[in-house]
Amino acid sequence: MSVSPNLVSEHSCFGGKVGFYSHQSDSCKGEMRFSIYQPPQAKSQPVPVLYYLSGLTCTEENFMVKAGAQQFAAKYGLMLVVPDTSPRNTGIEGEDRDWDLGTGAGFYVNATEEPWRSRYQMYSYVVRELPALIAEHFPVQPENKGIFGHSMGGHGALVCALRNPEQYKSVSAFAPIAAPMRCGLSQKAFTNYLGTNKETWRAYDACELVLSARYNRNILIDQGTADEFLAHQLLPEAFEEACAKAGQPLTLRYQEGYNHGYYFISTFIEDHIRHHAAALYGSKD
Repeated sequence: MSVSPNLVSEHSCFGGKVGFYSHQSDSCKGEMRFSIYQPPQAKSQPVPVLYYLSGLTCTEENFMVKAGAQQFAAKYGLMLVVPDTSPRNTGIEGEDRDWDLGTGAGFYVNATEEPWRSRYQMYSYVVRELPALIAEHFPVQPENKGIFGHSMGGHGALVCALRNPEQYKSVSAFAPIAAPMRCGLSQKAFTNYLGTNKETWRAYDACELVLSARYNRNILIDQGTADEFLAHQLLPEAFEEACAKAGQPLTLRYQEGYNHGYYFISTFIEDHIRHHAAALYGSKD
């Protein structure tokens, strides 16, 4: 049995409650933080759970504060769980030097290279440790979960779902880094976390994974056309091509005039919550 997470603060919200927690992580060998929204339905029965992975520089707070998701999680009866984007205050030299590496930039991989490997185990944390903690301490249906995310977190959500199709019944993303092996931001992170052998990178590239995965459920992606990262960093067209080749169902929507930020996410958040609720409650999306 794991030690109960430490409640930092709690706030009533749309008939439910938002909580911010910290706990000692076995995967990351130190304190990790997460936020959770418990909808009003969770007061009387366990509910499906939806994990959200945030983008570069974010914490467990950004999504809860900016996305406006709680009202729709309450409407559709879903628990929302948002982990932090990396370990923090690890003492690793250079962890706070760059915005796209180290603190706030875990990229949801298990690092294999020094000095990162002892603490930066975000894939294991998201896929195994955190769900086990949530299942033990909160009223969720542990077998009934989905995952989504934004930018770096969209990359993480796609990777987690494609590598674990039996675990995640739904997946979606806002402006994901869809082809990280071809993206400058993630190439830098992958080199530092995973080394220079690019064959090892394939395990964290959605375009590579979809060619062999058997997810067989529709993936929803929203992408703004005014996104400053679209042309050179996100590459949704590469993922669309890979899905077509693999026969993977995909709904890729280009949203005219929207950029990379939370105004974009908040505009389409209900569509994503509805997408997940349909899968997690067993109706057709």
